[in-house]
Amino acid sequence: MGRKANFAEKQKKGPGRKTKKQKPPSFPAHIAGGPESETKLSHRQKQRLLKRKEKQQKLVSKKKVKQNEIPPSDDEVSADNMSDDHDQSDDASSTEDNQAPNKLFDMSDEESEDEMLEVEKANIELKKKQKRETEEDEEAEEDDEEDGGEDNREALQISFQDNDKELTLQDVQQRIKDILLVLNDFKRLRQENISRAEYVAQLRKDLCLYYSYDEFLMSKLMDIFSLSELMEFLEASEVQRPVTIRTNTLKVRRRDLASALINRGVNLDPLGKWTKVGLVVYSSQVPLGATPEYLAGHYMIQGASSLLPVIALAPQEHERILDMCAAPGGKSSHIAALMKNTGTLFSNDVNRDRLKAVVANFHRLGVNNAIVSCEKGEKLKSIISGFDRVLLDGPCTGTGVISKDPTVKTSKSDVDIQRCYNLQRKLILTAIDCLDANSTTGGYLVYSTCSVLPEENEWVIDYALKKRNVKLVPTGLDFGEEGFIKYKQLRFHPSLKLTRRFYPHTHNMDGFFVAKLKKFSNAIPVGVDDEEEEEQEPEVQETNSINETSKKKKRANHDSSNEVQKKKFKKNEEINGEIIKKVKKDVGANTKPSQQKLVASDSTTNGVLKKKVMKNKDVTKKLKQKNIKAVGSETNEVKKKKQIKKNNDGGIEGNKTTGKSADANSKINQKKLKKNGDARSNVNKKKLKMKKGPLLKKVATIDH
Repeated sequence: MGRKANFAEKQKKGPGRKTKKQKPPSFPAHIAGGPESETKLSHRQKQRLLKRKEKQQKLVSKKKVKQNEIPPSDDEVSADNMSDDHDQSDDASSTEDNQAPNKLFDMSDEESEDEMLEVEKANIELKKKQKRETEEDEEAEEDDEEDGGEDNREALQISFQDNDKELTLQDVQQRIKDILLVLNDFKRLRQENISRAEYVAQLRKDLCLYYSYDEFLMSKLMDIFSLSELMEFLEASEVQRPVTIRTNTLKVRRRDLASALINRGVNLDPLGKWTKVGLVVYSSQVPLGATPEYLAGHYMIQGASSLLPVIALAPQEHERILDMCAAPGGKSSHIAALMKNTGTLFSNDVNRDRLKAVVANFHRLGVNNAIVSCEKGEKLKSIISGFDRVLLDGPCTGTGVISKDPTVKTSKSDVDIQRCYNLQRKLILTAIDCLDANSTTGGYLVYSTCSVLPEENEWVIDYALKKRNVKLVPTGLDFGEEGFIKYKQLRFHPSLKLTRRFYPHTHNMDGFFVAKLKKFSNAIPVGVDDEEEEEQEPEVQETNSINETSKKKKRANHDSSNEVQKKKFKKNEEINGEIIKKVKKDVGANTKPSQQKLVASDSTTNGVLKKKVMKNKDVTKKLKQKNIKAVGSETNEVKKKKQIKKNNDGGIEGNKTTGKSADANSKINQKKLKKNGDARSNVNKKKLKMKKGPLLKKVATIDH
């Protein structure tokens, strides 16, 4: 009943999971015994055996070559044969003994690789790749030495395409790399009929296209940096600098602040050995501008490079210090903290709106010794002076903070640089004048900018050294690169090595320049005026020539307009002269000798008219005076009438007997007097009319 059982053994499909992981045990030959252990070898063990055999063959071949070179004696040959036989027997036994432990060691390596983590395996593979690369390099060097140092590399073929629209950013990047290779080894890799200037011009275009710079600024940067350093600077300017904060030592210590922020989930570290106040923030779960510590004034968010000028200034307690460009108040509050709220700090800025931030930060940080003012920096000399130390963080183009403000790449021009340069020269001279050279503790000026261009840094310091009694002093900063002594065709004072430059690609902070000056005399050098000489920059010669041509054109136009005005004035003078002559003739014909005084006065007025001093008011005044004279003549006539009446009355009283005849005579005399008075008054009125007419005409012609 049922099926018959098939008891035939089934073929095993293969080992299971556990058996796959587990490997058969292996034992040394002296324990296991038998020929099976010798026959079973792994692939790696076989490769190693082959390598050993190849090495042995090489050694044997070398020995044979030596033996052929030196023929041995008969005794040596017999001894060698005996030793070879003995060695062969020993080698056979030793190989049999050594193969088993090697097998065990190899198997243990395989097991250990299986037990390794993925990270460890990747590390082993990387090491293998590095070994291969080093071996390949060594082989390539050996080949070059064998070839006798001949140059087998061909010139790099670079396509100078004009249509950049067809290219992608990857193509542009590759072309930049190729051009840099060619410029680093120009003799070997250059193409024929292509000069170095053409390579540089193409590199400038490609860098402007890839990093979106203006050609003007890119050419400036290419003048400052080498090609390798330029690429590092451009790459570093594309990345934001790490966030840094400065602890306010007026309220808290750095250790306590760091522990409080770490408890709030902020990942930070000390900024460096050069500062005891700075902290670097890598990440934070809370916005740094809204923590209770920030609102309480325990720290201020401030760039690492902005700490450098204050450290160089080294303010002391109970001093009188001026910060000429103080907004938004980071450096001023740092100075107040180092002064421990003693002495007096004058914080000045031109922009009234930015001063609001200064006042707010001072209140938050607890600064009590500061006076905030809003004045132009050039006028501070006439307002206040006699400071122990002055900090001048001058306005600049901002070429060192491109990561914060990318608009600098395309917004700056030659005119902007010259404008900043002229303003910086004025500010540094007034800052030096505000210092007191007789100060027991100070007399120091620190000049700083966030620019990389030498026109705003070394050029300004060199100008100040020529115009005032100051000298450069070490800044007290242990790191940073030295300032320029040579820049293109310019040569600066050798003491400019004491200045310091900071770059984003070397110091991981914004580009900055710091210089420290000491004033050793309050007197201004002989032959130096307060007004600055017009020293034009060599880089701005093109714009200066354009400005000069425009000025010449303006001057020519102004001169031509002046000549036209002079001609018109001459014509008007001639016309006025003719009119005056006619008036004189008319007045001379109509006037009597008694009236020639008025004509003389008219001649004086004509002289005034020639000089353009006579105006309508003067004419009216003179006319009023003439009217007053005429009225005076009429009053004299009235007096004469009164006297005549008195005389007539006296005659009448004396001749009472002849009253009728006297009355008749008096009436006749009165009538005559009236007629004479009326005639004289009419004559005077006519004269006045005659004089008013030509004078009014003269005034009208002058106004015209």
